[in-house]
Amino acid sequence: MDASDHAAPHYNDGNRAFLQSMMARGTLTLREAKPLLAAIFSLDSDSLVEADDVTEADLNSYISAAAEAISPFDYEIRTTQHQVTKERVWAFVNSVSDPLTQIATIRTTEETFYIKRFLDAMFVTFNTRRREVMSMNSFQALDLKKASRETFNEEGSQEQAVDKGLSADQVEDLLRSLAMEGWIARSQEGYFSLTPRALMELKSWLVETYNDISPENDEEWQPIKRCIACSEILTIGQRCVELNCNVRLHNICENSFWASRSGVKKCPKCKKPWDGKHYVGQKAVTTTEEYLKGKRRSGIAKKSRAVEPEPEEEEEQQEEEQGEEEEEKLETSAAASRRRRSRREAVTQMESDEE
Repeated sequence: MDASDHAAPHYNDGNRAFLQSMMARGTLTLREAKPLLAAIFSLDSDSLVEADDVTEADLNSYISAAAEAISPFDYEIRTTQHQVTKERVWAFVNSVSDPLTQIATIRTTEETFYIKRFLDAMFVTFNTRRREVMSMNSFQALDLKKASRETFNEEGSQEQAVDKGLSADQVEDLLRSLAMEGWIARSQEGYFSLTPRALMELKSWLVETYNDISPENDEEWQPIKRCIACSEILTIGQRCVELNCNVRLHNICENSFWASRSGVKKCPKCKKPWDGKHYVGQKAVTTTEEYLKGKRRSGIAKKSRAVEPEPEEEEEQQEEEQGEEEEEKLETSAAASRRRRSRREAVTQMESDEE
């Protein structure tokens, strides 16, 4: 790809170096871009340019030039904010080809099937109406190393022959590789989630694969939702207290959003009070009594948290959790058809590629 042939007249060697670096990295932040642009500026001038002298306006100028140069080749540069740190991220993405195929281009057949199981688990198994986690811990990720018996029984022997699964060591190596390439991130609590790069690349695919976008289901709960404030896909943040309401809000967006509504914290759709204590992401698990009790038993939690509930309260809590588990199982079963459909499409795509 020679982007310089399609670039504006002012496009120079510095722009080429910047684009090549961004293509190699996949993503870029202002913090990462400062030393890169400082080196480019230093080569173009007679004096040393410090990284702190580089501004966001400088970066935006180079981003715009790069985007213009690559657009004829069906590539683009997208940008979003990190859902936790609020840091702005720019990503070099292919705007035409299937993004899941891009992730799998250098993978084996078994690794590709694992990635699909990983995404299915993230957005179906661990993403129910009652608990929108959209992430998983290391043990849950390792459990996906082999295709389930349910998959074998319902999808026939063809996928069973193709998908031989991975060993635990292979899963760990694959997860490490995906993290190094910037597709997934692991939190301090040990939960894997999609990075800003992955969300920018996969956003259309996620909606098409996991949401039922038919008009009659427009008001029903959907697995993939966008922030009411910034309209970006949300996998970490807050949710409405009403289970069937699809309104979600990033933590990084909440201050400006409520300020724009005169501080009245009510869901803009169903008008229920917004308490900010109903979470999306790993906090949907790590703030539950079940999780905290597990930490207390293992001796990880601080002593100040080690206050056991009264027997009656504990029994009620267990009954409530059992009820939630049963409902989540039903929801997961109802969503199985989406998993089967997407897996069949993956098999068909692989067979087409082999032919």
